[in-house]
Amino acid sequence: MRVVSLNVNGLRSAASKGFTAWMRRQKPDIVCLQEIKAREADLPRALLAPRGLHTFFHSAEKRGYSGVAIYAKREPDKVTLGLGVKDIDAQGRFLQLDFGNLSVVSIYFPSGSMGAHAQARKLSFMERFMPRLETMRACGREFVICGDWNMAHKEIDLTNWRANRGKPGFTTEERDWLTCVFEQHGFVDVFRMLDPRPDRFTWWSNFGGARERNVGWRIDYHIATPGIAKLARSSTIYTRKFFSDHAPLTIDYEYEL
Repeated sequence: MRVVSLNVNGLRSAASKGFTAWMRRQKPDIVCLQEIKAREADLPRALLAPRGLHTFFHSAEKRGYSGVAIYAKREPDKVTLGLGVKDIDAQGRFLQLDFGNLSVVSIYFPSGSMGAHAQARKLSFMERFMPRLETMRACGREFVICGDWNMAHKEIDLTNWRANRGKPGFTTEERDWLTCVFEQHGFVDVFRMLDPRPDRFTWWSNFGGARERNVGWRIDYHIATPGIAKLARSSTIYTRKFFSDHAPLTIDYEYEL
């Protein structure tokens, strides 16, 4: 099972830069997208219903903002749009597909980089999402939660960690929250399990030649329950071409969807 995750920073924009053609060449089973910035009515057929894939969208109410989507080779048994929390769901941040005993989620955490109000909204999201994570872990299903979590966990996960310590995306509160997800609730950071190397990032600023110099952050994840995480065999961060300010994160699992 090949699962791709990418914050496209505008699905139509990413497609114009070659993302759709690249995606087809990967022959994925599931593609999780974040920040699609489009409603279904706004999308051309090539993006709304790619040939051979089932498509599901959870768009934000505000046009041109946020939104998540999943393309899947197999039709799911169940689709869950949103978390059942009005203000969060209005932003289009959570989409879950169930296949037998496996659930795959595309999630887009708020960014706290636009000031104190944005960071407060992000922390509120984290607080209200934690009970859902606890339910996921306790229900007996396997989960792969893909997406842009908008935070780095450890010093290895960003270039300038000293300068960014305490800033949104690398605050003590955010890092401790992720530690709780991994150590107390037993979820697995699948990429880091497979690849312990430094300088492995998924997002770069558009300023100062950050991408060319690989001055980045690892803020996009596959976070999974232990059973499916043990079946992860290989991981790739694709950086040869740029479809957005994020890079696609692909993980192959020894699992038949």
